[in-house]
Amino acid sequence: MKLHVIDTGFFKLDGGAMFGVVPKTIWQRTNPADENNLCAWAMRCLLIEDGDRLILIDNGIGDKQDARFFSHYYLHGEASLKSSLKKAGFAPEDVTDMFLTHLHFDHCGGGVQYKNTEGALELVFPNATYWSNADHWKWATEPNQREKASFLKENILPMQESGHLKFLEPNQASGISQFDEVLYMNGHTDKMMLPVLNYKGHKLVYMADLLPSIGHIPLPYVMGYDTRPLLTLDEKAAFMNKAADENYILFFEHDAVNECCTVQHTEKGVRLKETFSLSEL
Repeated sequence: MKLHVIDTGFFKLDGGAMFGVVPKTIWQRTNPADENNLCAWAMRCLLIEDGDRLILIDNGIGDKQDARFFSHYYLHGEASLKSSLKKAGFAPEDVTDMFLTHLHFDHCGGGVQYKNTEGALELVFPNATYWSNADHWKWATEPNQREKASFLKENILPMQESGHLKFLEPNQASGISQFDEVLYMNGHTDKMMLPVLNYKGHKLVYMADLLPSIGHIPLPYVMGYDTRPLLTLDEKAAFMNKAADENYILFFEHDAVNECCTVQHTEKGVRLKETFSLSEL
């Protein structure tokens, strides 16, 4: 098995929203904000090359929305989904599996594109199976008012309409044998999936939005975007203790600086142990 980091660019979000009840005087130590209180965040995906399978985890924000939409997020950086795939030696047609941790626009928008100027949509990965789960799909296609702006039908419905959509069964990695397991988390959004890999003797977890950055390691550092923040708190506590016990590699989707880290038990609770790039493993 070989892993490739697929950078799709950066965007900006309000620092207060990203850290919930934690004061700016504390969170800005690890995630400095600009004059508009915005912090930079990565949209870092992971490509798994294993035999005849090429599995991409998440795909960034895409480019389908209008200028007004993107003006809220200040997209920047030279990397893009397709350029990073090309740098790794692949084309979109090579991807066999498109695994989506959840269907918020910054995680799945790159999976669908405009086919022509008339507005027809098509899959970016025409030969891939698009993986979600039935509970989260229902949650995303019948959205609550709080999350409605994050679930964009143009990002989501073409997967089903194309016939390429499949659902994983709860607590199983059926269909993707490269995953050791899939963890289901319900605090950020309903049934977000975190894939777990055994890689070079390590257990590596793709963190999605359970842990956006190293700045979110302390338990109370929970995003204001989470639909059930107290549940996130419990999910983080259980996960982080196990990650420290078993020396997990945590792979970050949104940390603008750090690709991976490990954590350790301290007198103050679970805290950062070390950071490193995936290539250093």
